Amino acid sequence: MEEAIDLRQLMGRLKKRFWLIALLTIIAATISGVVSFFVLTPMYEANTQILVNQAKSKEQFYSSYELQTNVQLIQTYNDIIKSPAILGEVTKELNLDMTPKQLSNQIQVTNSQDSQVAHIVVQDTNARLAVKIANTTAAVFKNEVPKIMSIDNVSILAKAELDESLSPIKPQPLLNIAIAIVVGLMAGIALSFLLDYLDNSIKDEQDIDQIMELPVIGVISLIDEEELKGSSVSSHSLTPARGGSHSV
Repeated sequence: MEEAIDLRQLMGRLKKRFWLIALLTIIAATISGVVSFFVLTPMYEANTQILVNQAKSKEQFYSSYELQTNVQLIQTYNDIIKSPAILGEVTKELNLDMTPKQLSNQIQVTNSQDSQVAHIVVQDTNARLAVKIANTTAAVFKNEVPKIMSIDNVSILAKAELDESLSPIKPQPLLNIAIAIVVGLMAGIALSFLLDYLDNSIKDEQDIDQIMELPVIGVISLIDEEELKGSSVSSHSLTPARGGSHSV
């Protein structure tokens, strides 16, 4: 029969090593805060939108076939936007000190399902540069795609704008610190249980009862050596007196 877990006993063990749990939690939160505020470089994000539609014609409506064709073209355009043919021109125009492949790592092109709108998302440590890269990429793509695919059906729907109150998307110091507190707390609790499991020493009568399963019939209290010396000095000694009696 398995021994039942006593919650009060578990809480007592955690309380006994509360200092260890608190120390690990504080250390984890401090390290996370220092890294988030002083080590990691803030990253900003800019977003521009392009619209894929059919070339202008005399028809006043789109057929379902034309709409489906535009949606399928979006997937092709996503690959073209991040190609050296487009990003090479972007790096030249902005005089960027990076290769088209390096710039591609900073750009993400996405679109919602069955949507003709593509989002060009650019991340950079400089907010102003992120906006320039996003808008320039959209403009270069719009100009170059007729040469690449012999089709002119791309429009810039919304340009990226620089907001003075723009805050970095990462790192998020408060979130990182909160996660570090939880991790430190869990690590402290786990380490406390591990130390308690490895500790086989007997410290009090409760340990004798729990570990050895023997009844405790008596306890010898520890006597402080200083108190013992003091009591011996203040005690009276018995000396023999005349007439066979003892004086106190």
